[in-house]
Amino acid sequence: MEKIYNEHANTVYKFLYTKTQNSDWAEELTQETFYRAIKSIKTYDGSCKISTWLCQIAKHVWMQELEKKSKYKTENISDDMVSSEDSIEDKLVQAEHKIQLIKALHFIKEPAREVMYLRLLGDLSFKEIGDILGKSETWSRVTFFRNKCEIMKGDYYE
Repeated sequence: MEKIYNEHANTVYKFLYTKTQNSDWAEELTQETFYRAIKSIKTYDGSCKISTWLCQIAKHVWMQELEKKSKYKTENISDDMVSSEDSIEDKLVQAEHKIQLIKALHFIKEPAREVMYLRLLGDLSFKEIGDILGKSETWSRVTFFRNKCEIMKGDYYE
């Protein structure tokens, strides 16, 4: 299991970071993912890549945590929210651009949307994305490029 952890921990972390956008939370969920993987290693049947199996576990862990957090609706103030060199105007413009991009991504159908999220928000390589989704690196590249072109046309923006 240590070998599996060393080979796949970074991929699982990046996958979870795309979901959480919080490094501490992604790290915590990564640890929980591997804990659950150890407990259920006997159920792994080899029908998919180990990285795909781990990311499936990670997705379930993340969704369970979201359910827990939604019950309490607490929001933590992070250090970077308090102190920043960017002006308020710059932050507002960046936030608006991010909102427009996320709105555009919302209209893309799965699994292409997942490719876009993993690449843009998770900074995963096309190979890692292909491994997670059970597809090839080329498929990930082509899917990303086609959807990027669609978004850049501006058809999705208000």
